[in-house]
Amino acid sequence: MIKYALISVWDKTGILDFASQLTKLGWEIISTGGTAKVLQAAKIKVIPIEKVTGNPEAFDGRMKTISFQIESAILYDRKNKKHQKEAKKLGIQPIDMVVCNLYPFEKKNSIENIDIGGPTMIRAAAKNYKYVTVIIDPKDYQRVIEILKKKNKIPEKVRLLLAQKVFQKTAKYDKEITQYFKNRN
Repeated sequence: MIKYALISVWDKTGILDFASQLTKLGWEIISTGGTAKVLQAAKIKVIPIEKVTGNPEAFDGRMKTISFQIESAILYDRKNKKHQKEAKKLGIQPIDMVVCNLYPFEKKNSIENIDIGGPTMIRAAAKNYKYVTVIIDPKDYQRVIEILKKKNKIPEKVRLLLAQKVFQKTAKYDKEITQYFKNRN
């Protein structure tokens, strides 16, 4: 069975090596805008996100990952028979890994750097950690690759730890944005 990883990163540190290793392990990569360009320039095969969503990136990149197809592929319960049937009927291929780090709002303090799609994807993946690996920190790339090389899958315990990082990050991120808006009063 083909495994899909959605990669959409602001901080591209280590992403070329990580994506290259994933493809060597048989993973297919779905990617967005700038990340896809970087991967393609390095000769890493990418499925453009538009092929999955059926929609182009729009509004200067503000809209690209929030879609029924993407969120369904991340969120559906892989063991639930009803979910399996619905996914098949709707043509939803599971996304097994989400690799995403957020726009650096804390460095820019600008409305344009409030990430919407990134938090949506990583929160969905973290919620469904029993089936989806979510990586938000480039420091975790090597660990994940080493585990995949040894076991061909990420243990649930590791997926849970990675999911915890997501909710810690999004809580901090939302707090920074809240403070930004308070300071504008």
